[in-house]
Order: sequence, then structure tokens, then C-alpha cells
Amino acid sequence: MSLDICINGAKGRMGIAIAEAVEEAGHTVSGRVDIGDDLKASLEKSDVVIDFSFHAVTKNVFETAAALGKPVVCGTTGHSLEEKASLLKIAEKMPTIWAGNFSIGVNLLCYLTEKAASILPQSFNAEIVEMHHRLKKDAPSGTALMLADSILGPRDLTEDDLRHGREGITGERTEREVGMHALRGGDVVGDHTVLFADLGERIELSHKASNRSIFARGAVKAAEWSIGKTPGVYGIREVLGLD
Repeated sequence: MSLDICINGAKGRMGIAIAEAVEEAGHTVSGRVDIGDDLKASLEKSDVVIDFSFHAVTKNVFETAAALGKPVVCGTTGHSLEEKASLLKIAEKMPTIWAGNFSIGVNLLCYLTEKAASILPQSFNAEIVEMHHRLKKDAPSGTALMLADSILGPRDLTEDDLRHGREGITGERTEREVGMHALRGGDVVGDHTVLFADLGERIELSHKASNRSIFARGAVKAAEWSIGKTPGVYGIREVLGLD
């Protein structure tokens, strides 16, 4: 089935890559929306909207889609905890696939990280390292936060246990803390590594993205999957059948 897909954030790097993936999959780009454009007019003639833009406009995207009863695929990151809690209430009104990363490989990495965190004792200290291009505006990345959730849940930890970088006299590392480290530079598309380090041994799980097309193809797959789904918030792992 061919879909009419509206792209919000169409002029950005991901927006351009998504447009190519939409056409590659045999669908039509029915709207290319950016700052100052009329999202409602474009979405009215579309089956679904894919949003990879800026966290400050996510509310408008969700509210517009909810009013029109159109599914949303959202890969936008950088929201505060308060923003996300508010947005989730709106997202429940229509089929919403919301994820920090739409790559098959990254979501497999999250799955493996969750398994490792549930099997290994907390003496295997968990650290997350991510690197992106120098133009990325938010840190840590949405993918790094997905990986953090994959560790916190199985270990019965909370976001208070995350340690974002270290500086000065920090004291000895506790078993509960999960280190988060964001590197920025050059044109790196996205590198993520999870380390579990104990005395005498270390496990590393890594994913390196060399092309944005992997995220774009995943977003289009999510858009296809969203059609006809019951309103609610879904993750890419459900789209890929990893749950």
C-alpha cells in the first residue's frame, strides 16, 4: 500500500534522508514542513507524519496530529522530563511511534544491553559512551537515553543513578551509578558503546552508524506499521518485533 507521508523538519539532515527513503519505498512525500510552514494543511492530505525536528515544536506536531486523527512517527529528542511527561498524554490520543533511534542495529543493541544488565551482577559497572557530529544540539543523545533505560530497568535503578560525566574529586565509583559520556566532533553520524566492567574482565557492546539512511528507513517502516493501529504510544522495538 502506497502512503502519503508528511515530513516535519524536512530541511534538516534527517528530513532530507527521510524524503529519499519515502520515495525509495514507493510512497509519496505529501508535505515538506519546516519553520513557518502550515503543518495542518500538509497533514490533512497525508496518512501519517514523520517528525525529526526540534523539541520545542513536538507539542504542536502531536496536537495537530491528534486533532486530525493521524499517526505520528517521532524521532525528535532533547525534551526535558517534564516536557516528555506532558507530551506522552497527547501522544496516547493517536498511534504514536516515538523512539530516540530507528535503526534496527541500535534497537538490537538496546535489547542485548537489557539482557546483559539483567544477567550480570552490579559489580559489572555500567558506562555508556556516545559520539555525534559537532552540530548536534542536545546531549546525551536520545539513543544513549534508550540504552540507559535498558540498564536502569533490569537493575531496579532510577534516573538519579545516572552520572553525566565526572570532574574533580568524585570519590569512589558506586555499584549503582551508570556513567553517561557525550563526545562531539567532526561529522560522526552516531557511535554508541555500552561497557560492563568488573575486576579482571570487561564486556563492550557497540553500534556505529555511518549513514543516516539506516534511521530514515526505520522511520518509514514505522510509518507503514502505524496505519490502522490502536491509539497509544509504541516503540520501534514493537515495530521490529523485538518485544
